[in-house]
Amino acid sequence: MKRHLLLWAALLTGACASEGQVGDSCGAAGKSAGECASGAICTNTSGGKNYCRKVCTEQKDCAATEACNGVSGSSTKSCQPK
Repeated sequence: MKRHLLLWAALLTGACASEGQVGDSCGAAGKSAGECASGAICTNTSGGKNYCRKVCTEQKDCAATEACNGVSGSSTKSCQPK
């Protein structure tokens, strides 16, 4: 019985940890809930793939190699490669 409970606990924990970290691929651009971890948003790229990127409000929130630009499908901005 304990094994079954431990197995279920492990499965539920894994299912809840599905939000992508910054740099991970994601599904729908403009979504953050369920797609990317807190402080990140799913961002479209010119190559057609979407990635979790750090949310920003101004340029100083991003690294020197990134630009704080708008994300399609939302009013949010993210740090995107220049």
